[in-house]
Amino acid sequence: MTSALVLLLVGGFLLGGAWSVWRTDEDNPERGGPQVAMAVVLLLAALIATAAGLLRF
Repeated sequence: MTSALVLLLVGGFLLGGAWSVWRTDEDNPERGGPQVAMAVVLLLAALIATAAGLLRF
């Protein structure tokens, strides 16, 4: 396994985490500030890891 592949896998994992945090429950459809902030942080980390993985190829 190369480091580029590991970075791409980490980016995908973080993207899935961002999607999981962004989703709302059926009982409480409102998003709070911390939920939005965490989703944005995870999305940025996923984009950085994916870009780094692509650049390592």
